[in-house]
Amino acid sequence: GAVRGALRTLCLAALLGALGAGGTELTLELPDSAQRCFHQELESGIKFTLDYQVISGGHYDVDCYVEDPNSKTIYQETKKQYDSFSHHTEVKGVYTFCFSNEFSTFSHKTVYFDFQVGDEPPILPDMNNRVTALTQMESACVTIHEMLNAVIDSQTHYRLREAQDRSRAEELNGRVSYWSVGETLILFVVSIGQVMLLKSFFTEKRPSSGGAGT
Repeated sequence: GAVRGALRTLCLAALLGALGAGGTELTLELPDSAQRCFHQELESGIKFTLDYQVISGGHYDVDCYVEDPNSKTIYQETKKQYDSFSHHTEVKGVYTFCFSNEFSTFSHKTVYFDFQVGDEPPILPDMNNRVTALTQMESACVTIHEMLNAVIDSQTHYRLREAQDRSRAEELNGRVSYWSVGETLILFVVSIGQVMLLKSFFTEKRPSSGGAGT
């Protein structure tokens, strides 16, 4: 009874920790020839991680860069489909990260990103300061917590893959539809041309009228 209650409490804490851990997740629309920037104020000595992936549009690529409060570029990549960037801040202030689609003149992009700030807090009290080994119950809860984090990461990955595949399928379906309409019009024009050509073969040419003088 009491042991099961404590185990349920610790496992519930592990579940909430896994679900609540993280920073900001966002899916944004990036029009052609456009750029969108985000700003986050951070303390010095803090770790942050930026993960992003292009879900739809064009060749599924985007430009991305990150600047520190001194306008120094600490990360810059061009035409990337996906990437991950981690950094420990050296100065306190507002950090800026931008996604740019300025190189594209007609392709609309959809970009997903996950911005994580700081390290994940321990799921057990004073876990980092303990000198004794974890009990079997505590070890089980830590294992459950790690497995839940892996499940969340896998779900995010498959959700993005599903969205990307759906976008490609819709794009392919649109191309097939336009091609089918074009083929129908071409067949219609060719059919009319053939009918008119055959009709001209069987049309009698009347001789020009005019009598001979006597």
